[in-house]
Amino acid sequence: MKLAPITVFMFRDSEGFASAISEALYPNPSSSFTRQEDSFELSLESYGIKDHKASGNVIHYVDNHGIYKVSIVIMQHYEPPVLACALNEVLNKIVGGNPSTLLTLLVPFLVESSEVKGQSKSLRSDESVALTYGIQLGQITDIMQTLLKKTQEPPSTLRIQHENFACFRHFVCVMKLPTFFLIGQTSQYLNSKATKQHEYRSAVFRRQSDMESKKDIKGDQGAMA
Repeated sequence: MKLAPITVFMFRDSEGFASAISEALYPNPSSSFTRQEDSFELSLESYGIKDHKASGNVIHYVDNHGIYKVSIVIMQHYEPPVLACALNEVLNKIVGGNPSTLLTLLVPFLVESSEVKGQSKSLRSDESVALTYGIQLGQITDIMQTLLKKTQEPPSTLRIQHENFACFRHFVCVMKLPTFFLIGQTSQYLNSKATKQHEYRSAVFRRQSDMESKKDIKGDQGAMA
C-alpha cells in the first residue's frame, strides 16, 4: 500500500468524526495539488477469518509531479478479535509498500473522558480550547516536532483505556513505525453530539493543519461549524 511520507490514519466511526476530518482538508484551488481517492480490501483468511476483510478508503494529495504529499487512511471499524487481525494486516501492507520511505503516521483518537485515567487536568465545561494530548512513538520526525509544540504533553501517570488505541499502539511499537497520536476527549459535561463534533473537529484540525503546506492544502473551517 503506497502512501505519502505523512499519513493520517483513522477508524471509521458511527458519529462521523473520521469523515468530517478527511472532508475538511482539500487542495487549495490555486495550488497544483490534486486529491485522489482509492479503496482497499485485504483478506483475513490467513488468520482463520473468512467472513470479514480488512477494508477502507485512502485519500492522497498529489503534486504536479505525481508525488504523494499527504495520505489519509480511513479503516473500517472492527470489534475484537477481528480488530487486531485487520489492523495488523493493514499496517503490514503499509510497511511493505513503503520500504524506502520514512513514513510518519498521525493517528487522531476521540475517546470518552471516562477512558482517560491519571490525567492531571480535568476537563471543564467552560474551556475555550479542547485539550489534545500528543503522544510520540518511534523515531522522531519533523512533523512530530511541530505537533509536540501544538499539543499537551501527557503526564507520566496517563492511562488510556481504549481498545483501538491500545491495539494500534502495540503494533506500531512492534513494527517500529514512527507514530504520533492525537488524543481528544469528549467533554465531561457537554452531552450534545453536535457540540462534541464541533469541539473535537476544530481541535484536531488546528493540529493537523500544521502537517501540510498551508499554501497547498487548506481546511474548511466552515464545514466544521
